[in-house]
Amino acid sequence: MICRIALANIRFPGSREESVALAEQAIFEASVEHADIVCFPECFVPGYRGTNTQVSPPEGTFLDRAWTSVAGAAANANVSVILGTERLVEGSVVPTALVINRDGSVAGFQDKVQLDPSEDTIYAPGSGRQVFENDGLKFGVVICHEGWRYPETVRFAAQRGAAIVFHPHFHWAESDSYVPTSFGDPANTFHEKAALCRAAENTCYFATVNYASAGSPTTSAVVRPDGTLLCYQPYGKEGLLVADIDTSLASGLLASRYKPI
Repeated sequence: MICRIALANIRFPGSREESVALAEQAIFEASVEHADIVCFPECFVPGYRGTNTQVSPPEGTFLDRAWTSVAGAAANANVSVILGTERLVEGSVVPTALVINRDGSVAGFQDKVQLDPSEDTIYAPGSGRQVFENDGLKFGVVICHEGWRYPETVRFAAQRGAAIVFHPHFHWAESDSYVPTSFGDPANTFHEKAALCRAAENTCYFATVNYASAGSPTTSAVVRPDGTLLCYQPYGKEGLLVADIDTSLASGLLASRYKPI
């Protein structure tokens, strides 16, 4: 089966209201590109809460409105959506991905289970993993740090038939960070090599999506099940990265052969 995916490599929103508007615009653009599914960066609505970002305080009422608006845009565009967002769980803010079907119905959430140590005072970890299916495409979602450093998060989905694992992330340029120009260059950060490994070690596609920002150390990219690069977005360039994937190539063979030591 050939499936067309889109990765929304777009700028960090200036406000929580703009995050919704940008998401809806990207969903429309994905429909113009005849994409079956579009994935957004980590916590895109309302924006990732980092030391170098300014985001409004978490509010459940806003999130409910935002999710309803994005679901409506998905239905109007006939495009499935993986929306990087956050949700409030017993007063704590949990990074998550909201999965929306083509008809605007909610398929569920995949929370971020493994936090980066820098997030311990900002977010709370979620729990549990699941695999989603839409129009015959099985896929998993792993969020930022847990995809880079915890291979078992990707393996979980591949072992359960996922042809592709989507990886919303947030990676901003530091003042002294190297500015890459081509994906996988030896001088680049290790994160890109991790993306290649996650695909190859599980024989599945791996699609990683970042915000567009000047000097970004990583970018959005799609990796084939053999660990080779299918395509990537030029660093810092805002827009959709669109790719056709052949799910028959994603056998999950190596993931299925894994035996815990």
